[in-house]
Amino acid sequence: MAGAGGGGCPAGGNDLQWCFSQVKGAVDEDVAEADVISTVEFSHSGDLLATGDKGGRVVIFQREQENKSRPHSRGEYNVYSTFQSHEPEFDYLKSLEIEEKINKIRWLPQQSAAHFLLSTNDKTIKLWKISERDKRAEGYNLKDEDGRLRDPFRITALRVPILKPMDLMVEASPRRIFANAHTYHINSISVNSDHETYLSADDLRINLWHLEITDRSFNIVDIKPANMEELTEVITAAEFHPHQCNVLVYSSSKGTIRLCDMRSSALCDRHSKFFEEPEDPSSRSFFSEIISSVSDVKFSHSGRYMMTRDYLSVKVWDLNMESRPVETHQVHEYLRSKLCSLYENDCIFDKFECCWNGSDRTVERVQYFKL
Repeated sequence: MAGAGGGGCPAGGNDLQWCFSQVKGAVDEDVAEADVISTVEFSHSGDLLATGDKGGRVVIFQREQENKSRPHSRGEYNVYSTFQSHEPEFDYLKSLEIEEKINKIRWLPQQSAAHFLLSTNDKTIKLWKISERDKRAEGYNLKDEDGRLRDPFRITALRVPILKPMDLMVEASPRRIFANAHTYHINSISVNSDHETYLSADDLRINLWHLEITDRSFNIVDIKPANMEELTEVITAAEFHPHQCNVLVYSSSKGTIRLCDMRSSALCDRHSKFFEEPEDPSSRSFFSEIISSVSDVKFSHSGRYMMTRDYLSVKVWDLNMESRPVETHQVHEYLRSKLCSLYENDCIFDKFECCWNGSDRTVERVQYFKL
């Protein structure tokens, strides 16, 4: 995992200049498939960075304090905790192997000393508690210091246990397991602004969960047709509005984005707003539908705008204007002439994510790099 940052790298005017910061993990070319990172997610404060890999592990990095000798540099990230989030499973009813690969990680807003995050593979979502322990209790009445039980008849006096300092220990414990609600692979999870609910989305359905209830969820979007031969699009990403707990948005493989209001009906089968950019007929080709598929959608922190990512562009939409995006940033433009080759080796189906920076002034996106 390589990191880049703008701190300590001044650029002319208001331009943002990126420079290499640090690398975590082996730099060898011979990397095991299980060690390949499949998702990354910063905590709300930016002090913690969680990564998930194809082996089902979650590694959390913590930002160190800034160095006084380099006041403009950001602190580096070092390993804070590592734990196994998911294991490979097998669905005997469908004779289907379920991979342990972590698809998404989402942090919950911190409300105590502990941190909470959601992690998911293709079928199962788990809520994890990340907590620190730097003290241990000693002086129990019914057991020795090594943990063995004492004979109650030999206890002649009562003592009050005391807390003694110990080396810092970071513990990750599963608090909830949300399973058996998705027929298809989960591609998105998003925590609601009410801090009590979250959504999970697969190719055809979006479910609403309560963080305290694991045995049931509510289906709020269902685009599965009665006849699967009539299926024309699938859900590719979904997210809650950052401030309005009743508003969510989801994107499709047709390049469209639908905004739904849960106050209108329990099942959001009718959208409140529909965002789609008209296609230029002169530029239409065999690959048009593939490269127009939206792979990610993100609300800005203010909630006024949203950003979508397709194969060749990043688009910024104003929620008050559905007809066209207010900004379009071309990415991978040099690949437009190579779409045929990308189709043959399946690279044209790669999915990319996008995100806003903390001030909503810049957008970041994952892309190929030319070597």
